[in-house]
Amino acid sequence: MVFRPVRRRALVRGAMVGGAAYYAGRKGAQSESREMDEQQRLQALEAQQDAQARQGTQMPQTMASATQQNAPTQEQQKSMVEQLTEMKKLLDQGILTQQEFDAQKAKILQA
Repeated sequence: MVFRPVRRRALVRGAMVGGAAYYAGRKGAQSESREMDEQQRLQALEAQQDAQARQGTQMPQTMASATQQNAPTQEQQKSMVEQLTEMKKLLDQGILTQQEFDAQKAKILQA
């Protein structure tokens, strides 16, 4: 029996092919796992929505009136949108810094 040393190139090529196959398999498994998690979340959300629809859940009157009082009217929403649009234009022009924009946006949204 004659013993021949294995060429180094063949070993390197084999290692590269094996490494690439391992990496591809690992990424495929991660992708599959991510898809399964997403499917489970969607199913849970659909089940929750179905349960709520079957029960015909409605907010108690006190809760409904409280949310209506806190909800801005359409006029206020338009005004807020216009103000935010104007602030964004000023930010894009470089008149406002990002920090100033964020501060003004917080004030507008809290009003």
